[in-house]
Amino acid sequence: MAKKVSKNQRTNRGAQEAKQMAKIIVSSKKQNGQFEFRSKMVEAGNVQDELKAAQAA
Repeated sequence: MAKKVSKNQRTNRGAQEAKQMAKIIVSSKKQNGQFEFRSKMVEAGNVQDELKAAQAA
């Protein structure tokens, strides 16, 4: 019979390599004067590329 695992037992969930992520929030003004906010999760190394792409759009 298998051992029972306690729900409070600490496991090594963080053993695999975790990705560093950043949340980008871009604002833009609509035709009617209201502001619109778009959010996106990207890897930390790609933040500048995503910001440039968002500003061009």
